Amino acid sequence: MFLTRTEYDRGVNTFSPEGRLFQVEYAIEAIKTKDGVVLAVEKHITSPLLNHRFSYGEPMTVESTTQALCDLALRFGEGDEESMSRPFGVSLFIAGHDKNGPSLYYTDPSGTFWQCNAKAIGSGSEGADSSLQEQFNKDLSLEEAEKITVSILKQVMEEKVTPNNVDIAKVAPAYHVVQ
Repeated sequence: MFLTRTEYDRGVNTFSPEGRLFQVEYAIEAIKTKDGVVLAVEKHITSPLLNHRFSYGEPMTVESTTQALCDLALRFGEGDEESMSRPFGVSLFIAGHDKNGPSLYYTDPSGTFWQCNAKAIGSGSEGADSSLQEQFNKDLSLEEAEKITVSILKQVMEEKVTPNNVDIAKVAPAYHVVQ
């Protein structure tokens, strides 16, 4: 008998009366063939963020998602005897396209976030940020923006830009990873 949606399927370390860890038992399948591997996983809502569409009948906005992520960083460790700071320890870009159009947010390890139009983080970010600010205009197409970002990466990266060391993704109404 497989129990679903009980009080015991909330945490990865919460055992049911039968001694089961439901969070690690959800259906996961994998098959290796001579041509590759197929992975399949049961979709199971385990987060209040994922439950938003079902609760409100609409997807979360990019800003609300960013706010929820930053709230997690701010609350991380509250109530624990051994709290840890900076759960992510990195700055992040949150990009999305929702009813408000395209959005780009920058988050820092403190849980603070800003909406931005063009931003660079990481190694060489000062020079890259300056170049982005000079070249940005609100009427850029995705193709023009891609050319600018690759050009700036070529300027700030120590290694030569190749398909093996750079990934480019376009976030529009549909998400696309450029090969």
